[in-house]
Amino acid sequence: MPHPASSTLNFQLPTASCNVRVRVNPTARRLILFFLVMTLASGCGRPPDRADLVVINGGEPDTIDPAKIRGQPEGRIAYSLFEGLTRYTVSGDTEPGMADRWEISPDGLHYTFHLREGIRWTNGDPVTAQDFVWSWLRALREPEAEYKYQLYYIKGAEAFGEAKDEASRPPADTVAVRAPDARTLTIELKNPTPFFIDLCAFYTLNPVHPATVIAAEKSGKSWLRPGAIVNNGPFLLTEWRLNDRIRLTRNPSYWDAANVKLNTVDVLPAPTPNTAFNFYHSGVADLILDKSLVPTSLVPDLKKRADYHATPILATYFIRYNVKRAPFTDVRVRKAFSMVVDKVLLTEKVTQAGEPPTDAFVPPGTAGYQPPAGVKRDPEAARKLLADAGFPGGAGFPVVRYLYTNKSETDEKIAVEVQAMFKRELGISVLLAKQEWAVYLNSLSALDFDFCRSSWVGDYKDPNTFMDMFLTGGGNNNCGWSNACYDELIALAAKETDEKKRFDLFREAETILIRDEMPVCPLFNYVVLMFYSDRLGGVAGNLMDEHPFRTMHWKTKK
Repeated sequence: MPHPASSTLNFQLPTASCNVRVRVNPTARRLILFFLVMTLASGCGRPPDRADLVVINGGEPDTIDPAKIRGQPEGRIAYSLFEGLTRYTVSGDTEPGMADRWEISPDGLHYTFHLREGIRWTNGDPVTAQDFVWSWLRALREPEAEYKYQLYYIKGAEAFGEAKDEASRPPADTVAVRAPDARTLTIELKNPTPFFIDLCAFYTLNPVHPATVIAAEKSGKSWLRPGAIVNNGPFLLTEWRLNDRIRLTRNPSYWDAANVKLNTVDVLPAPTPNTAFNFYHSGVADLILDKSLVPTSLVPDLKKRADYHATPILATYFIRYNVKRAPFTDVRVRKAFSMVVDKVLLTEKVTQAGEPPTDAFVPPGTAGYQPPAGVKRDPEAARKLLADAGFPGGAGFPVVRYLYTNKSETDEKIAVEVQAMFKRELGISVLLAKQEWAVYLNSLSALDFDFCRSSWVGDYKDPNTFMDMFLTGGGNNNCGWSNACYDELIALAAKETDEKKRFDLFREAETILIRDEMPVCPLFNYVVLMFYSDRLGGVAGNLMDEHPFRTMHWKTKK
């Protein structure tokens, strides 16, 4: 598909001495001009239809079904509409959500959650423990639920979720989640899981309204649209105009509605960083939540601004190899490619926000875990490995493509840089392939790529959230990689209650991942960039990069 034509807008950055010229597509330009004209016409500093808060959220959401969500932009909207047993705070920690208390057995295997009194779906139905049971079983049955494995800590869930069809699926009552009454949910885990309370906030474990979903499946109509969706979170979905905006409106029946200060939130898609920053800088939007939505070339100047906020998060940017497709079936080739990437250059020249280069996959901050040493940059050793694999000086190496997304200017610049590194150090010409976010996710799931950019944001503060994704057949493995020893080490770590021994098992497994087999090449840990005025409260950088809209408010009148 051809790229849309672009237009140029000029803005004067407050701290810069020159005009910054950025390009936007016609749709974005029209929207910016509309907001500016309406602002002037209103005479009061804001257009009449403007939401209390306008947020830039990346690309158009693929889905907001909690069971099927695959990315952070969709997750932000889902957390506004649905709420699990626990929920995220401003600091990225978890606190009671639909459940106001719980008990954990001394052996760490049995959990009893007590739902709040009076919690309701937006159609007035009570939220019940059985709704959680039904929703979790639905997620386990769902072929498109890539994060269903987050439920596999529950006894019987993995066998139920991994069944190839309904005929071979075990009975539902083999999954150890029960609703003895409307407000009590009991769960039995396979092994002690120290992060299970945190996991209960994750969107895959958020409940959906059973009757609404069942009716939609029978009618063939989507239940994820204004007027049809029934949800239990702090906001209502009142408008969804594709490639324009999603409007969220405060849910008066939410149990904590008194502490939700914003009446309306508009979530805007922005196909490019230039478009995103134009929206923010021109006043169309109030908040940018993602570094990928900031033009990389502007970062050095933007650092000087008072509305610039940078925070390390539990996330790693890495290269993913398809080990099912030659020549990356050969570990020597994977190592050779990994050993010529100059990570310092990438972070200093391209990303420029203070991201620490890394050779490990698990980032700092995961419950005190210290990862093992990974493979270092060594172009000479890389050339020898490539020659040993049958490609001296790159001779005879097949055409391979590096896949990346159109979601981020950074992705494109990194792609160009690593392409040059492979040519310069290995004599290999790599083609670049750019895809839209949803298409890219589908390519990963189908293993329809040679090697590609990837990133992973931790779902909870434990090394397991980075390690278990590479289990054989894992929903987010997306490398085609399988290692029995790795699988066994992760399984042993799941059963280990001694933290030191548990971390030792993780270190041994991570050594296989980043040094012995290398289906991935870690590049750097993320620093998230956010832009917002100091008048906006209820938002703060945190390791989990979670920023619930329900906590946000204006300290002074906007």
